[in-house]
Amino acid sequence: MKLSPRDANGYFARPDPDRMGLLIYGMDAMRIALKRQEVIAALVGPQGEEEMRLTRLPAADVRRDPALLTDAIKAVGFFPGPRVVFVEDANETHTPAILPALEDWREGDAQVVITAGNLKKTSKLRKTFEDHKNAYAAAIYDNPPTRDEIEAELKRAGLQRLGPEALRDLTALATTVDPGDFRQILEKLVLYKHGDDTPATPEDVAAVAPVTTEAEVDDILDIVAEAKTGEIGPLMQRLRGQGIAPVTICIGLLRHFRTLYAVAAAPGGVAEGINRVRPPVYGPRRDRIARQAQTWGVLKLQQALSVITETDLALRSAAQTAPAMALVERSLIRLAMMARR
Repeated sequence: MKLSPRDANGYFARPDPDRMGLLIYGMDAMRIALKRQEVIAALVGPQGEEEMRLTRLPAADVRRDPALLTDAIKAVGFFPGPRVVFVEDANETHTPAILPALEDWREGDAQVVITAGNLKKTSKLRKTFEDHKNAYAAAIYDNPPTRDEIEAELKRAGLQRLGPEALRDLTALATTVDPGDFRQILEKLVLYKHGDDTPATPEDVAAVAPVTTEAEVDDILDIVAEAKTGEIGPLMQRLRGQGIAPVTICIGLLRHFRTLYAVAAAPGGVAEGINRVRPPVYGPRRDRIARQAQTWGVLKLQQALSVITETDLALRSAAQTAPAMALVERSLIRLAMMARR
């Protein structure tokens, strides 16, 4: 039987131990691995692997010796409880070796959990599970996690006390990182709040969120957007010493002011714009971006984007003879002065 994405999440958390098997397939190996871990843990429990009620078989080994899968399914465990045979990294070439063991499955045998990459609709392995009355097939897509999935991860991590703004920022963060990274962030947040009974805040989320590689450039962008002209020179000197390329600063500048423009130009105002901007902005930076967009306004941001585009074209021009870093610094000062008008 075919599981829809909504039904699949519920089944992964509470699988039926009497089913013949489950096929999980898709493009994202990390998402598939997390779902596989969840469903196997729900089937055999936390002690399942220690009690030898979980058997792992690479699909390549099953292809070389199909009897391995049949023997594992039929084996009688020493410890009581449900048993699972996990077949990893299957694809269509492994199907001839896998199907005979599935056809020989009987009630009381170990349940078979198979993970695979992207399978076409014509895949025999996929069709076997989708058409089987006692098995399930679940496709894992690369879509951002749903609110239910995020809340399930929060519950699993033990995060019970969250302020609404922190939950909003975690939801935004979940759409920008891989599921495995998001789970690690939640674990870090639990440790960060250990011994602290107050609800988590956006500042707490920002403290455990991954630092972007553009962090050094972000400082100069904020200084320019907030018209702190006197700080531009010293910071530019530091960036120059760190080997930051002028074109990197210009690209960051263009991206930052495009974000400000998207926020300021939203039909419902800055509050709506900050919620709609992609990639999402979270933590204290969210309020900072909103303030900058409101201060500049749509008209001045259009003018600023023109200045940045001219600078970018000049940097890339073969006829340009002025020092590139000086050209960028002059544009930064010009933009900061523009913000004061």
